[in-house]
Amino acid sequence: MEHLYDYLFIAIFLIGSAIVFVACEFGWRLGLRTKGHSASGNISALEQSLLGLLALMVGFTFLMALTRFESRREAVLNEANAIGTTALRARLLPEPNRAESLKLLREYAQIRIEYIPTGKSFAELPDLIERSNNIQSALWEQVKALSAKDSNMVPTGLFIQALNELIDNQGRRLSALRNDIPDVVLLSLFGIAAVSCGFAGYASGLDPLRTRLPVFITAFLVCGVVFLILDLDRPNRGFVTISQQPMIDTIASISAFKD
Repeated sequence: MEHLYDYLFIAIFLIGSAIVFVACEFGWRLGLRTKGHSASGNISALEQSLLGLLALMVGFTFLMALTRFESRREAVLNEANAIGTTALRARLLPEPNRAESLKLLREYAQIRIEYIPTGKSFAELPDLIERSNNIQSALWEQVKALSAKDSNMVPTGLFIQALNELIDNQGRRLSALRNDIPDVVLLSLFGIAAVSCGFAGYASGLDPLRTRLPVFITAFLVCGVVFLILDLDRPNRGFVTISQQPMIDTIASISAFKD
């Protein structure tokens, strides 16, 4: 089964919203056709219970999306700091390893912003990940060459420590980017929203004093929150995106090195 996020972001939202509004209209019409009955206390209680369940599900899913968003933003900052620290310690290395390491680190950081116009996340571009891994290997070759000359050099040890942290941060960032909200949670959210709004429409159809407008307003607000949840869970698409400014600042600082 393909992941929901393999499909167009807007398409998923529009299809889910259409299902919710169709359920509202179906419930309203069904309520109107049930003649001779008024909205009983049981119907009202069930309506409130379903809307409460929907509110709980929306809050739970929103928290999942917000937590993942914050983790991804923190991963960008941590990786940028790790690259900057590694570059600073690379300046302590003797030539020609210093110049070669700084060149590799500058390219390594540049890879992390050049994909932004594609609208995809770093984890969705295996070619860039492979390039990053190749640069990591090249940096380790620099370390091996230095260690072969003098394994007791303090700058080499500091550089190795920073390089280890750099590699670990790439793994953490990829893990955060791939940690999407599970499909079953999103499908459950749309399903509960459709059932709840449909039942609210049914209850409104039973009560001659109520209109469909409040139900459709509720459905519109629920779909708006679902849109925000989907937007938060896609770090490089939509309106809410992860800022890559820490990485841009790191590239600028490495490029400004003069010695």
